[in-house]
Amino acid sequence: MKQIALYGKGGIGKSTTSANLSAALSQAGHNILQIGCDPKRDSTRMLMQGKLIPTVMDLVRERGAPGVTPADVVYTGFNGVRCVEAGGPEPGVGCAGRGIIATFQLLEKFGTLTGDVIVYDVLGDVVCGGFAMPMREGYAQEVYLVTSGELMSLYAANNICKAIERLSARPKSRCRLAGVICNAKNQPKEEELVAEFARRVNSHLVQFIPRDRVVQLAELNRKTVIEYEPASAQAQVYRDLAVRVMENTRFTIPTPLEIDDLEALAIEFM
Repeated sequence: MKQIALYGKGGIGKSTTSANLSAALSQAGHNILQIGCDPKRDSTRMLMQGKLIPTVMDLVRERGAPGVTPADVVYTGFNGVRCVEAGGPEPGVGCAGRGIIATFQLLEKFGTLTGDVIVYDVLGDVVCGGFAMPMREGYAQEVYLVTSGELMSLYAANNICKAIERLSARPKSRCRLAGVICNAKNQPKEEELVAEFARRVNSHLVQFIPRDRVVQLAELNRKTVIEYEPASAQAQVYRDLAVRVMENTRFTIPTPLEIDDLEALAIEFM
């Protein structure tokens, strides 16, 4: 079983990438579980045709953990992809990362952390131990950084490299950087910049995802691109990503950049 996590700056397109990756993997015949690790609970929405499914944290608050069953939290979406949303605390109260911890503990109890591939879609930058849990506790063994060529997106990706480097030093750690995915913003030399960033942090560019209006059209129709426009060039990009994820064997301990080096790299290409 492959356990992969997509990390990156908030708003970079992790959920769109995760959902389309899960859809493409399912069409390739794989049994997929996608877990949204974000209080917004929108990771699986396009797999569920626009439906926001109940979150584990909401149900635990309402009923207590003993009152929650697997059927309450695991939903079947597009092409059989199983969907879970961790959720988080009420706004302004508690730590959102604890929702991830509680979710994984409950799913382990249910025996539902199974399948050919588990896709963890994790919120933003790694500044909280709770959000680092998929890596820290050995759930996410292959970490993909989703970034664009924008400096703040690369900055977040570089910080995640620091977390992977730190966690990889633990004796029983299985967490490794599996590669970088460029979700493009149509900047000049963007693919070259992200590829060079990946090289300098001791990794590689796994997939360049061009900006395409079909992504927004698919989401307006509450579907992944894979479902909405399967013959499109963009759908093929996600299918190519799925193949590369399944075939990938290059897992590394990253070498994060110093901020001055990161800025110099951005200036070089921008």
